[in-house]
Amino acid sequence: MKAIGICGSPRQAGNTEILVKRCLGKLEESGIETQFLPVHGKEIKPCIACCGCLKSKDGTCAVKDDDFAEYLDAIKKADIIVVGSPVYFGSATPQMMSILDRAGYVSRMNGNFLSRKLGGPITVARRAGQNFTYAQLLYWFMINDMVVPGSSYWNIAFGRAEGEVENDTEALATIDRFAENLVWLAGKLA
Repeated sequence: MKAIGICGSPRQAGNTEILVKRCLGKLEESGIETQFLPVHGKEIKPCIACCGCLKSKDGTCAVKDDDFAEYLDAIKKADIIVVGSPVYFGSATPQMMSILDRAGYVSRMNGNFLSRKLGGPITVARRAGQNFTYAQLLYWFMINDMVVPGSSYWNIAFGRAEGEVENDTEALATIDRFAENLVWLAGKLA
């Protein structure tokens, strides 16, 4: 069993990274292999609607001049996918959505390899927008026929300054329960 955590924040060591790593840490404690994939320092171009993924027949994206291939490779190999994004004007970061849009298209054009993988989103904001962003990311999981467990609350948190999210004890408990539910669900499906 392998889990990946994609951190959609361009900021290194920020609040989103803290939560994604916390979730992965709980999975790792349960014996699941994990891999952390930040977008910090990476170039991820958006989908250009070229349909190259349909023509490729090998499950790749036609856009080759960026860092997307490493994310796609990890997504294909993962059983569990956790994505985290800070809120940018009420939505996920452009880097996160570029990864998800492209991975979704490649999957749909190549046998729906995302189908029945487990996972879910985590969102962080200073004040508001977490629910909109959470829903935006959750829609991606749902349209790709993936399985998302719940938690004790939505996987959202409050924080702006680096590390501030660690003061949101309810969010930390929610992320922990989400990770526990991923482990439980993975065990039931194994």
